[in-house]
Formats: sequence, structure tokens, C-alpha cells
Amino acid sequence: MYKSQPHTENSLHCSPESQSEILAAASASSGQIFASERLVPDMVSDQVKRNPRRIALVDDSMQVTYSELDHCTNRLAHDLQAVGAGPDTIVAVCMRRSVLMVVASLAVMKAGAAYLPIDPNYPSERLSFILADAKVPFILSDSMVAGRLPQGSWQIILLDRDDVTRATSSTWETGRICPDHLAYVIYTSGSTGTPKGVEITHKSLSNLVLWHQKEFAVTAEDRVAQFLSFGFDAAVTELWPHLAAGAMLHVTPEEFRSSPELLKDWLVAHEITIALVPTFFAERLIMLEWPPKAKLRLLLTGAEALHRYPPPGLPFALINNYGPTEATVVATSGRVESAKQGCEQSPPIGRPIDGAEVYIVDQSLHPVPRGEVGELCIGGAGVGRGYVNSPELTAKKFAPNPFMNRPDARLYRTGDLGRWLPDGQIEYMGRMDDLIKIRGYRVEPNEIIAVLETHPAIQASAVIEQRDGEENQRLVAYLVLNRAQAAPTASTLRDHLRRRLPEYMIPAAFIVLPELPLTANGKIDYKTLPNLDVIAILPNDNYLSPRTVLEDKLSAMVSNLLGVRQVGVNDNFFLIGGHSLFGTQLIARIQDNFGVELPLRTVFEFPTSALLANEIERVMVTKIGEMSEDEVHSVLRQTASG
Repeated sequence: MYKSQPHTENSLHCSPESQSEILAAASASSGQIFASERLVPDMVSDQVKRNPRRIALVDDSMQVTYSELDHCTNRLAHDLQAVGAGPDTIVAVCMRRSVLMVVASLAVMKAGAAYLPIDPNYPSERLSFILADAKVPFILSDSMVAGRLPQGSWQIILLDRDDVTRATSSTWETGRICPDHLAYVIYTSGSTGTPKGVEITHKSLSNLVLWHQKEFAVTAEDRVAQFLSFGFDAAVTELWPHLAAGAMLHVTPEEFRSSPELLKDWLVAHEITIALVPTFFAERLIMLEWPPKAKLRLLLTGAEALHRYPPPGLPFALINNYGPTEATVVATSGRVESAKQGCEQSPPIGRPIDGAEVYIVDQSLHPVPRGEVGELCIGGAGVGRGYVNSPELTAKKFAPNPFMNRPDARLYRTGDLGRWLPDGQIEYMGRMDDLIKIRGYRVEPNEIIAVLETHPAIQASAVIEQRDGEENQRLVAYLVLNRAQAAPTASTLRDHLRRRLPEYMIPAAFIVLPELPLTANGKIDYKTLPNLDVIAILPNDNYLSPRTVLEDKLSAMVSNLLGVRQVGVNDNFFLIGGHSLFGTQLIARIQDNFGVELPLRTVFEFPTSALLANEIERVMVTKIGEMSEDEVHSVLRQTASG
């Protein structure tokens, strides 16, 4: 990871002429703020007048027209107002990705409240913390999720498809919502050990929506994929710019969200024109063969550094977006062109969007010269209100904007590093601190450390990101054990973490050290932490070594993929650091090594080397019916040993 620091106070600042030029470029788009009084609920309702029978939302079990969407959200908004929801009330939405999820969120905004999207797969302790921290009075959920919700002072309101399909006509008064009211709140990983909620107003959301519609020429003819997890801030960009333009939003079924190849087939089959996917998926989708009948015209990505350029002749545009949750999802954006031969620079993150001010500064908030590395700071229309019930943290991260002559102008300090390129685009250069991006999610290592050190056997810990090339990204925890306690196993620690942290924050490996290396200042010296390949990893429970050549080969594949040194035949792939994207890679390696094509669900159904080996043998026997089972086993042994 790039760890260069921005310029210090003693470094050479820009000349007055250069500083004026940089500041002018940084704020050039701020004059194009979309000062529309039409907020997102108004914009979506406008589509009812224009295209009442056009399909608005589709999932794998139902579809809803704009007229039906309007009627059911109006009805639910009135019901929420009747029980006390109103301006700046935070209403949680915790349900499966579906049409109902979008209906609930829009209804909350129409009621004048702010919606808080929560992934229903979060551990109960994390759910409880978020709900209590946000002082949520109501949770909108569905019958399949409600049973997993924690008990508290909040009221759970269940929705089902009848609330949509049987909704009678109901009106909604525009003008109830002010631009400075909250539109939504999203919780991200927190450096203090607990999640923090980011507050975004309708004014900021409208600027994002109107810029997106203008920049990408969104129309009612577009078909848009709703691919991302609902609690991921970029899902905001999937939903509201497109529904506000009258487009059709397709909720991507779960079985197509784990494989770029399957996703490509789904995008083509449903004639999707716009899709937003995590960087991992984007880098693979652009390398696939696309049929002439594909309708995709825009593939948007962001949240992590993009490493690949699109190949020549790609039939759609690749758009690289950058922006933190605190600045309403997107602050810079740009089309990524095919790389020139010999180009070693990563794809840029584009230019500031309309309404955004982007500054690259040193530690004293002075602009650095073009081409020099500094901290990315964001001002303008997208800067959020702050953090939920956290005035001290808000004051620390949301500072007065010294570059704008307005008392209310603020600057969000991202902690990201970047530099201006000669053509006016920005190159992302890494982080100033230890924040990590895992599959698009922000992960503060301190939050993991705080939970780890509540275990009685852990005296001290450190958590880092490790990459093996561009594909394999994992979290690794270094531990100093409490000698007065029995040493835990990796499985025990993962169970401990899963009670409070989401799956993407669980380390793939645990490494025991006698002590953590320190710098002269007494801080952890991350540069001297040993690599996985030179240190023993905390073992899993009931380790059993491979008994056959095939089991040995599969265990080696998993070990190499996850960076786990010792993988037994009964170790569960998903309990030792695996996830669906790693599962996709494992399936590909099985096909390369054994010539066996397996669906991704095989990894979920047979998650150990022993079970997977049996399934591979069964498939081979079925596939090669003319061979005896002994002959198939012989072929497998030769393949595995080769």
C-alpha cells in the first residue's frame, strides 16, 4: 500500500500564481451546483405523471409500475407519519434485497424521515449497536428477516408483497421536505472500535442525482442493475438517479452476484444498459467476451483502486468513480480509456463532479504543486452533515473550508492521498492511515482489534491487509497471547468475532507473535510484521491432514488462495477466510486442474476438501460414463499429481 505522506509545513508550497490556478481548477465545478428544489421523492413522483404504467422495479418474484410504486409508498409514508416519523427521524430498513427494500426506503423519505439501510446478515450485536446509536424508533423489515432482529425500544413494521400489489390510490403532498433535512444515514466501520453513522441531506443527494443523470444521459429507456448490498453507500447511486429518471431497476438475483461470468450472462439476458459493480467485478467483466446483442452502455465502478484498463474495442464505457460516504458517494468521476503501450500508471479517478470541490493539500491545508502527493479534501454540495450523535468526531473530520469565502462552507478530510495529473484528472495514491478497503467496504482495523482484545486469551493485536497480486485480498491478524489463558484456535476466534462483526471484517489468518514490533515512538511497526509464508499460523480445530492425492491438491489450492498455511480436509472454506469471490476463483482453478466444470454453489454445498473431492469424483464418474470408476480415479490421480 502506498504510504507516502503529504507535504509538511517545511515543504515547498505552490507559488501564488500556481496556487490560484490550482484552487480555480479545484472549485471550477462548484458553480454548477444543482440548486433544484425538486428533491428525490418529488422527482420519482414526477415519473408517475409521465409514465404511470412503465415498470419501475423488478426482482425475481414481482414487478411494480411507477403508478403502483407511487401509491404504495404514499400509503406507507402516511402510516409512518401517523406513528411519529418526520424530519430527521431515522427509520431503519433491514430486509432482503428486493422490490420491497426500495419501496420502504422511498416511503421513509416521503414521510420526511431519513432511511438507514442495514444488511440483515450483520451480527445481532452490531445490529443492536447501530439501532441504539441512531436512536431508531422504527424498523421496516420483512417476515424472513424480522425473526433475526434484536429486541429493543424500536417498533418493527413488517412489509410484504401485498402492501405493494394491493395498495390503493393515495396522494402525497410535495414540499413537506426541506433540502437540509436528512435523506439517509449509512454506518461505516469506525476507527474508535465501533461503527459510525454518516448523515446525508436531501440537498446533497439531489446534487448527486442530477449530476449523474446529466453526466450519463440517463433516460426512461435505461434498464439498470441493482447489484450492490443495500448497506453499501454506492447503492444510493444505483437507486435514486435512475428511478428519478423513470428508468427500470432490476434487482440482481443472489446467484448472479458471485461470478463475473454469470453476471455477464444475466446482464445480457435482461438487456441491462447501466450497471455499477465493485472493482473486483469490473476488472473481470471488462476482460470477458461480450456478444453483439449486449445492451450494456455503462459499467461504473469505484470504492477500491482500479488496476486494469479496458481493452480496445470494449462495447461499453468503463467509468471510475471516487468518493467517501461522507461526501455523498461520488466526488470525482471519469471514463477510463484503453491504456497506451508501456503505461505503468493506475487508471485515474477522474475529475471533480458538478458541485464538488476537490483540493490536494499538505498537513497545513496548503495546496501542493501539481504532480505532488497530498491529502484529498472535499468541499461543495456533497459534503454530509456529519456523524450521528458524534459532534467531536464531526468537528475533527468536517473542518471549515479555508478556500471558500462562506461561513457555512466545510471541507471533509478524506485521509486519502492523491495528485493532480497534467490533464486535470486525479491519480489515487493510497491512504495516510491504516484504513482498508475490502471488496468495496471500508474497514477500520481498530474496530477489529477492539473486538479481538475482548477475548480473554488475547493480550494485544494488530490487523493489516495483505494482497497477493491484484486478485487475492485478505485481512491478517497478528496476536500476542495472554499466557494465563489457554491458547485459542482460529475457529474459536472467528466465532468470537462473528458475534459482533460482519463477515467481510473477519481475518483470513491469525498469526501468533511473542510481541508486536514497535517503532522508536512506541507505535506498531507494520513494516516489520512477518509475512504469512515465514510464520506459523494459529491452527484450526480438529486438524486432519489430506488422505488422498486429490484431497491434498484441493487443500493446497485453498491454502494458496486464502493465504492459510495449513488447511485440513475438514476445514470449512468459509470459516477459514473464504468468501464468494474466492469461491469463484477456486471453481476456476478446479476446472483448470481437473477439467471439471462446477457451479459456484458447489463450494457452498461442499465447503471442505474432503466433501469437494468426493463431489469432483462423482461428477467425473457421471461425465465419463464409459469409464469405470477405477479408471476415472486413475485419471484424477494423474491430473492431481501433475
